[in-house]
Amino acid sequence: MNKTLIVVVGPTGIGKSDLSIRIAQHLNTEIISADSRQIYRELSIGTAVPPAADLETVKHHLIHNHSIHEYYSASSFETEALNIITDLFHTNDQLVLTGGSMLYVDTLCHGIDDIPEADPEIRKQLVVELEEKGLDHLRLQLKQLDPDYYAKVDLKNPKRILHALEICLTSGQAYSSMRTAQKKERPFRILKIGLNRDRTELYDRINRRVEKMIEQGLVEEARSVYEFKNLNSLNTVGYKELFAYFDGEIKLEEAIDLIQRNSRRYARKQLTWFRKDEAINWFQPEQADEIIRFIETQLALHD
Repeated sequence: MNKTLIVVVGPTGIGKSDLSIRIAQHLNTEIISADSRQIYRELSIGTAVPPAADLETVKHHLIHNHSIHEYYSASSFETEALNIITDLFHTNDQLVLTGGSMLYVDTLCHGIDDIPEADPEIRKQLVVELEEKGLDHLRLQLKQLDPDYYAKVDLKNPKRILHALEICLTSGQAYSSMRTAQKKERPFRILKIGLNRDRTELYDRINRRVEKMIEQGLVEEARSVYEFKNLNSLNTVGYKELFAYFDGEIKLEEAIDLIQRNSRRYARKQLTWFRKDEAINWFQPEQADEIIRFIETQLALHD
């Protein structure tokens, strides 16, 4: 266990990317993204992909390597990220993983159940049913096939409901029966760094970040993928609000306000999730030097 994965987490807009680049430069290593939307090559502005200069400064992995039309899950991420990490550890003693996708981070650190791959045809049929009959129709199916999971799942999250249904229909078993929640041991150490700041400051940063995205062309980026708005990959903050604007349901100013509000809500959700992890060492974003000293100290303890 002479290899270490340094995991940088925190809410959206907190400054994870800047800190991760600083750490990677200090350690002369590379970064793996744990962002469930930055993987899509059609999305850049709304997913806050680091600018080209930053991507050139430090090698990044799992950014813009898939299409919004491809099926991708936490299990897909686990497999792909572990393959990259294993390969990079041949030439690096430390690597940096960063991102705000809570499930992706947990899956990489602790593993995910070995769920069978869903039948692509079943998946396509369910997507058609979602588009034609709505989410309530799929909820009812899930309640009948797997009442235990139905009682736990976020019923407003179509991706979770679709995934559970496709596994039920592919395997003939309840999705909940395959979820063991047993942690997997990784052949490397994991050192977690969490970033947080005053709530008022965080919300102000998020609001200004959204305004900057609009200035950079988020409306045009969302319009470029509007015809695919029913894809799960586009059911995300920053795009779904603008789709409602394109549909004439709300004004642009309302859409921007909603993006800011929903981004703040997501930040609260992220903090609630990460605070449950006692392995996270919390810092302020301005403490970059202190964080690097802390990492050096922790690395030295295991030399």
